[in-house]
Amino acid sequence: MSDQVTALRAEHERLGARMTSFAGWLMPLQYGSQLAEHRAVRESAGLFDLSHMGTVWVSGEDAGAFLDFAFVGSLSTLEVGQAKYTLMCTPEGGIIDDLIVYRVEPDRYLTVPNAANTAGVLAELAERSTGFSVEITDSTQATALLAVQGPRAAEIVGGLAAEPVGDLRYYRARWTTLAGVRVLLARTGYTGEDGFEVVLRAPDAVALWHELLATGADAGLEPAGLAARDSLRLEAAMPLYGNELTREVDPFTVGFGGVVGLRRKTADFVGRPALERIREAHVAREPGRRVLVGLAGEGRRAARAGSPVLRDGQEIGVVTSGLPSPTLGHPIALAVVDVAAAEVGTAVEADVRGRSEPLTVVERPFYRRP
Repeated sequence: MSDQVTALRAEHERLGARMTSFAGWLMPLQYGSQLAEHRAVRESAGLFDLSHMGTVWVSGEDAGAFLDFAFVGSLSTLEVGQAKYTLMCTPEGGIIDDLIVYRVEPDRYLTVPNAANTAGVLAELAERSTGFSVEITDSTQATALLAVQGPRAAEIVGGLAAEPVGDLRYYRARWTTLAGVRVLLARTGYTGEDGFEVVLRAPDAVALWHELLATGADAGLEPAGLAARDSLRLEAAMPLYGNELTREVDPFTVGFGGVVGLRRKTADFVGRPALERIREAHVAREPGRRVLVGLAGEGRRAARAGSPVLRDGQEIGVVTSGLPSPTLGHPIALAVVDVAAAEVGTAVEADVRGRSEPLTVVERPFYRRP
């Protein structure tokens, strides 16, 4: 089966993008230099096509209560225009997906699943909706999602907006117009920088893409692909589904216990009993428990996903993501390791293609914007 394409495919090819298959979609990996695209986001701004992400609307009088049940966090308490990062878990406590939910109207929410998980999230939502008065609508094919990320993002987006954007706070969203195009504008992102994500009708995507590139040219805006997005999110220590997060991983292993609404005393949600047991095991530091840590190296060889992590010659974990950091100038990695080796400053090693590379457990994120 051929890959799906976004409304901007021709624009990517016109710009000379190297295209790649990702989660069933044909997407731009990079347009020229990944390093240049990465630096553009850190120093000025980058423009991303994220239309492969899912856009699933949940509406109806029970929408809030239903989402409280389907996901692990309280979403019915969001204000209109507020967004929240949350998880969908299996009954056993594994992570089906991590995603952002936006409350767009009192009884209407937008959920944005990862591209590889959209079908699975839709199926779970349908199954979990029994007894709730809700309507679930998949508008992924009809929707485009763009992101402008970087220290000059507000300047660039503001240059096209019908109203000032500086007052739009982090994890907030509102309907507005950019270059005359009606959009849902959200101050969210996946790069560790300030920025915006823009939800709009797919037929309007090419026109807005052109306007953003033209308006942002003097500010150093560059189109950026999946490769830069991955190096940017790793520097910010943001998890990637399929690497740090899977159905075999629970929220407490990856430090997301705060995302799980176990303090909601009377609220029931899928996976709650299992997650309560897992939390107890995590707090008790039971044998076999592992946690996510950040690792930094001093050499040039980076540990990659799947590399064993060793301490005193014994395997104590595995790298989930790793690469040479373009911003910091040394290798960085995320890894799941035994609790006993998780303290900041702990020296460990990674087996990189048969060669031992020294690493140190460091605080996360690796990079914080000034």
